[in-house]
Amino acid sequence: MFDIFRFSYYVIFVGLHASLMVGIFLEWLRERNALLKTGSDLPVVSVIIPVHNESGRIERLLKSLEAQSYPRAEFIFIDDRSRDDSAQKINAFLKGKEDSKVISLNENPGPNYKQYALSRGIEQSRGEFLLFTDADCEIPVSWIGAMVQRMSDETVGAAIGPVLKRLGGKGFFHLYECYDHAVRYVYLAGSAGLGAAGGGFGNNMILRRASLDAIGGYDKVPPSPTEDAALVSRIRSCSKYKIRAALGADVHVMTQGEDSWKNLINQTLRWNNGGLFSPDTATRINYNFLMITITLGVLGFPLLPFIPSIWPLPLGPFTVMIFNTIASLVFFGVSLPRRRFCFGYVLTLLFMPVYMALMTIMGFAGIKPKWKGEKV
Repeated sequence: MFDIFRFSYYVIFVGLHASLMVGIFLEWLRERNALLKTGSDLPVVSVIIPVHNESGRIERLLKSLEAQSYPRAEFIFIDDRSRDDSAQKINAFLKGKEDSKVISLNENPGPNYKQYALSRGIEQSRGEFLLFTDADCEIPVSWIGAMVQRMSDETVGAAIGPVLKRLGGKGFFHLYECYDHAVRYVYLAGSAGLGAAGGGFGNNMILRRASLDAIGGYDKVPPSPTEDAALVSRIRSCSKYKIRAALGADVHVMTQGEDSWKNLINQTLRWNNGGLFSPDTATRINYNFLMITITLGVLGFPLLPFIPSIWPLPLGPFTVMIFNTIASLVFFGVSLPRRRFCFGYVLTLLFMPVYMALMTIMGFAGIKPKWKGEKV
């Protein structure tokens, strides 16, 4: 029985990740077949951006929005109780843009503050497509049109896109958070490719309004620490629409990284808890299986000197991280930090399963993360 357990653990775990690699390859093939719309057929796109005290980080976004080449876009900013001069900077950007607006919130009852703010923005949008990003992001010139291109198949209700972190400095911490973000998207894209999408980065996501109507509107999305994942899961499970994942550099959104381990842990704990306790049953089961399996393998590592025969347990997570690293560098290498030697990426590869296991243990221990200083 012990032999069956240890070898089946390795085979199932590695086999699952091999399937995810097939999934991301299928998404790459689908992306190549997406049709680019031009001319008078271009749909109106509502770009919706929640803002909360982002004055120090919003200028990159405003400059990249100004450079967009898509002619039929409206910009809707939701100023969520900001106490800085975010609103002034946004209003300066919107001068002359008649179809765009700022929605100012004086109250936000939550429980997910960002989710409430997004709902108010969606209410006042008019686009056939809804495109989301955050105030601390920087987007490529072709972003709006390129995301619309991924929706050319009318059976697609939503498309998620990669969000990658800018290198914030020297040292392992800054490299690791860039790598961590890329690997998380590998999981998201692979799952989407297999028809089991359970999440996405809410700061690079496009929706077909019809898919939102099909699930009863945005307010029907159950409250979650990760509102973007809850939205994707609901569209997948409660409508006829498919979820796609974009890969190309024309939709690589860059965001500012965290400045300390404390802040990074809080951010990733929020994402992890969103998966562990997802309101969508399929997402919750799949994510729990993945995280518990990784944690089991990591916990087996310190036991190796005493029980050498359990070697398949720790070998499993590190084998699949090789898969994930290769996929990240292939699809997102153009936007990832470049190193003359691969030693830094070897360290990140070894550290990531340990970090994931820590987040899982903290989540099951009931530790709650914060968003903008408030518990979620």
